[in-house]
Amino acid sequence: MQERHVLRDDQWERIKDALPGKESDPGKTATDNRKFIEAVMWIGRTGAPFFQDNAKSL
Repeated sequence: MQERHVLRDDQWERIKDALPGKESDPGKTATDNRKFIEAVMWIGRTGAPFFQDNAKSL
């Protein structure tokens, strides 16, 4: 079953090389850029606050 509201493979292929954190970039390599982008999209779609904002209310 395909998850809703995630990047399609063709969309991912178009943007993946423009993101930082690739093997060829200096420094720490990102674990999963696609998961990060989909999380940002989810936050934008749902209006959920970033974790840092939630931490302030604790």
